[in-house]
Amino acid sequence: MGVQVPPSTPSNLGPHPIRRGHYNLAVQPPDLVQVQRQTLRVLVAGQLVASAALASAVTVGAFVVQSILGQDTPWGGIATAIVTTGSAFMSQMLARIMSRSGRRIGLQTGYSLALVGGLIAGFGVERSSLLIFLVGLFLYGNGQAANLLARYAATDLAGPNERGQAMSKILFASTFGAVLGPILVVPAQWAGQEWFGWQKYTGPWIFAAVFFIGAGLNVFFRLRPDPLEISGGLRSQATVGVTSPRLLEALRNICSTPNGRIALLAMVVSQATMVAIMTMTPLHLKTHGHEGLSSYVISLHIAGMYAFSPIVGRYSDKQGRLQTILVGGILLVCAALLAALAGDSSLLLFPALWLLGIGWSFGLIGGSSLLVDSVVPESRVTVQGAADLMMSLCGGIAGFSSGFIRRAIGFNLLSVIAMLLAGLLILVTTGRLHYEKLER
Repeated sequence: MGVQVPPSTPSNLGPHPIRRGHYNLAVQPPDLVQVQRQTLRVLVAGQLVASAALASAVTVGAFVVQSILGQDTPWGGIATAIVTTGSAFMSQMLARIMSRSGRRIGLQTGYSLALVGGLIAGFGVERSSLLIFLVGLFLYGNGQAANLLARYAATDLAGPNERGQAMSKILFASTFGAVLGPILVVPAQWAGQEWFGWQKYTGPWIFAAVFFIGAGLNVFFRLRPDPLEISGGLRSQATVGVTSPRLLEALRNICSTPNGRIALLAMVVSQATMVAIMTMTPLHLKTHGHEGLSSYVISLHIAGMYAFSPIVGRYSDKQGRLQTILVGGILLVCAALLAALAGDSSLLLFPALWLLGIGWSFGLIGGSSLLVDSVVPESRVTVQGAADLMMSLCGGIAGFSSGFIRRAIGFNLLSVIAMLLAGLLILVTTGRLHYEKLER
């Protein structure tokens, strides 16, 4: 069974010469299947390592802020906010690098900057400097941006009816690293204190940063040939003189079609809802004397985000993108409702955060696949970066404001606000499905 080639790919016209370094690599159409398999294997390996680094360090981000500013500070959400804001702005930069130089260079750049950011963040923790810590977190967001953009790299050589499944394989790979990452927090803290004499929360950042070395080397040596180049993503621009659209133009391209607008809305709502509740959950647990459960609740949440992604991908390809987004909205509403009802008990937060992760997976895969389907190949890479920028930026705003909202009206009402936001996604998607049904 072969992999369908995007319309812009000239590989069906005969040998497709790809220049790599000083060598010419001729790729025949049947070889695309093997190239796609190799691409997925490389991306999966990178996700395993990078997701562990992201999950382990971000788990203690709010605790670092509290240790510097005090336990009662409303700024607890700023750590996640800065990471997601960094991811937002850097995703556009990385997308432009990919558009010009390919997926390999873009991913390698993201992982390298994340390594530097992790080391700076660890130094900031050790010096009890919030400014240095936040600068490091901003750069650390490159790891999250690279991981998110990797899901698009999986679709470069996938056919229209295979994109959801290809994307889901990358997200699924994050399960193991993301679940293992928070569990490694305590050993990293112990190792940092006992072996190096560091402060309690320094170790997770330093050790997590080192993980990005493995992710970067994996991409540098193994992501060859570059899938974007083979798919025609670079060649099409060079041939017809198309330039990469700027941010505002890329957003206009997204919003020019109804499905493009819904795709962006699904990604933004899923991310904002998930970040707002997830960011405040560890602090909520700590307030009620359950700090030791934070790592396990977050691990279960991240398992929900990634473990079911193969099922979500198949569902998206078979049942349609809009139906997938609708299911995601329903799950997000259920998750937020359980979180709102949790009170001072930790029991309801386990299923709440689990459903929150699954709902995010449906929204992200459905929205991302719909986005790829809705734009022309020539501007696809930059549009992907613009969409991820908006998604991460809104997630950053949600994470930043969640601390103040929790301080003002409590965790329960914060969850109610998230539930209403997810309800908006249900209404819009239902309306679009009804309209498409009437058009048939």
